Amino acid sequence: MNTPNSNPAAAKPTALSVTQLNDQVKQTLEGRFRNIWVAGEITDIARPHSGHIYLTLKDKQSQVRGVIWRSAAERLRFDLQDGQSVLCQGDVDVYGARGTYQLVIRRVELRGVGDLQFALRQLQQKLQAEGLFDPARKRPLPRFPRRIGLVTSPTSAAVHDFLEVAQRRWPDLNVLIIPTKVQGTEAAAEIVAGIDAAHRIQPALDVLVVARGGGSLEDLWCFNDERVVRAIAASQIPLVSAIGHEIDVTLSDLASDRRALTPSEAGELVVRSRDDLAKELAKLADDLRLRIFQKHATVQSQLEQLSRRPVFTRPFDRIAQQSQWFDEAELRFNRGIQQVVAKMRQQLASTAELLDAVGPLKVLARGYSVTQTADAGKLVQSVEQLQVGQSIQTVLADGIVHSTVDTLTENRDNAKG
Repeated sequence: MNTPNSNPAAAKPTALSVTQLNDQVKQTLEGRFRNIWVAGEITDIARPHSGHIYLTLKDKQSQVRGVIWRSAAERLRFDLQDGQSVLCQGDVDVYGARGTYQLVIRRVELRGVGDLQFALRQLQQKLQAEGLFDPARKRPLPRFPRRIGLVTSPTSAAVHDFLEVAQRRWPDLNVLIIPTKVQGTEAAAEIVAGIDAAHRIQPALDVLVVARGGGSLEDLWCFNDERVVRAIAASQIPLVSAIGHEIDVTLSDLASDRRALTPSEAGELVVRSRDDLAKELAKLADDLRLRIFQKHATVQSQLEQLSRRPVFTRPFDRIAQQSQWFDEAELRFNRGIQQVVAKMRQQLASTAELLDAVGPLKVLARGYSVTQTADAGKLVQSVEQLQVGQSIQTVLADGIVHSTVDTLTENRDNAKG
């Protein structure tokens, strides 16, 4: 006889709800896959206004969704892009509402190149395109700065190294230290503020030095901060960067007017050696004396040559020659005047003779006479001008005859037709 409990058909399986299933999967996956690293290629990046970043990690066979919450996204050192091969650290998270899981990413590193190096390369390309590193915009340093600003940590070795060199080269130099942090998350903002403060110092600074000692890429990262690089490029004071050691090159170095390999070299670049200057001035003085001596010798030789010229050895010869020349010129002038006057007199005599020959007196002397009216003295040229009884006068060569017209006889041959 079969009992109810022994009947297989009567047994009911225990069923899980969908929510229960998802909860158990969530507990299993989230408990099992925590703080894991996943390698893959980024694709399908989405950046909503919330500040979160959504993406997909894939390899050749599979893919998984990932999310970077805003708090973690703000700490990324470089921009995520499709196609990047990355290592992502995070936890598996199950989204029960859809029965899906995703990787909650807290940290991203580039595979093959560090994230800091990649971020540095990205920012360098951006600022290079803007012209911040253009050599044409770099300014020369003043030859004799009186006031120098040093932006750095006041307790760093950089201060000691710079001041040691600067004081040795020019003991009375005025160096103002503008204290800032040079490492850590707050350093970039303080360096920018220090550069800004340097521009408000009065009397104005002649040159500005931004310095720190060596360190790792992480230690020097504040000098690759975009805010610091832009502040250095915008500085109105000629600026020298002295960051790290010879092998360390930051974006601040590229944006500065001059790069010093070390803080000590910055002291040598900015501050001229007083001893070297004294030697230079002594050399210039020697060169000046030599040139003066050479010039004096040249002028003395020229004077000696000039002194041997006849104008100096026999100065009155020239005066005598000029006097003789003037005498000869005067004689030539007088002869010329005499010749001209004689010729003019001859021409005048000839003209007078010609005028005398054709003059009225000569004509009268040859037997001719001139008749005029007695009242007006008008020349009588025709009988039509006279009347019977009119008084006339006749001019002869030796006198005048007064008469009265008795009759008028017209010459028929000359009568008008």
